[in-house]
Amino acid sequence: MTELLVLNEDDVRRVLDLDALADALRTAFRSVSSGTASTPSRVGALSGSGLLGAMPGFVPELGLGAKLVTYFRDNHARGVPAHQALITLFGAEDGVPLVLMGATHITGIRTAMSAAVAAVALARPDVRSLAILGAGVQGRTHLTAFTHQFAFADIRVASRDLGHARALADGVAGARAVDSFEDAVRGADVVCLCTDADGPVIARGWLDAGTHVSSVGSGAEVDPETLAGASVFVESRSSAVQAFPAGARELAGRDPETVVEVGEVLLGTRPGRRSAEEITVYKSMGHASEDVAAAAVVYRAALAAQVGTRISV
Repeated sequence: MTELLVLNEDDVRRVLDLDALADALRTAFRSVSSGTASTPSRVGALSGSGLLGAMPGFVPELGLGAKLVTYFRDNHARGVPAHQALITLFGAEDGVPLVLMGATHITGIRTAMSAAVAAVALARPDVRSLAILGAGVQGRTHLTAFTHQFAFADIRVASRDLGHARALADGVAGARAVDSFEDAVRGADVVCLCTDADGPVIARGWLDAGTHVSSVGSGAEVDPETLAGASVFVESRSSAVQAFPAGARELAGRDPETVVEVGEVLLGTRPGRRSAEEITVYKSMGHASEDVAAAAVVYRAALAAQVGTRISV
């Protein structure tokens, strides 16, 4: 019989440290690009109403684990998050289950912090303005992650519902709601696309030279013209160009050598931004290495703080 630590969502929020998370995500990015991580492509089962994805992974220094995650886009109308998730970590030496944790918050914040870590590596060092498109879970977590990593003087938030944008911007220093996606994007140094839109939510003509664009939506948020003229960065080259749900809809079928992994930039094996005028795009589909990184941070902190419930299994 094995003793398993169980952490609910409140436990996870209590112990998750953003600086530790950012450091662990850098480790995960580097591990993916150095080939030391083992992260099979995500698989998904479609129910007709949503998706159930399975994401196993091993990252040296962090651990062995797997996430089960669902995406039901109509959950907004039910008042619950579109993404629901659980993560289990196992002993890397013996395979014994160690911890089961609620991972709905982890899925949101690890996605946003991964994008923020990528932006630190790819955006111009003098960025001062941020645009966030979408005021749902990812809009909120991106606002948290990006303001943790950068000091923005001007933050514009846009949503299809202006009231949602106002609610997100309220009380955040330097943040304001704007009427349209275009109003948010024009003149912004960093643009975060956090929508559930099926098609593009930006246009190349809205972007100034040197803008960094981050896209985490599962739909094709980035317009083809922007992608054609930008340097494109991803978590995993092999995964990104596969068909959805393993890869990104905008990049499916693309030559893998036309994209660069963020881990390669962090390792110094391939260049990141090459000029102040270059437009850079980080396209994320989420990656098992990020879940292992976030879960490892939570598990270690929970042990140190003696948080959670132990059960025999």
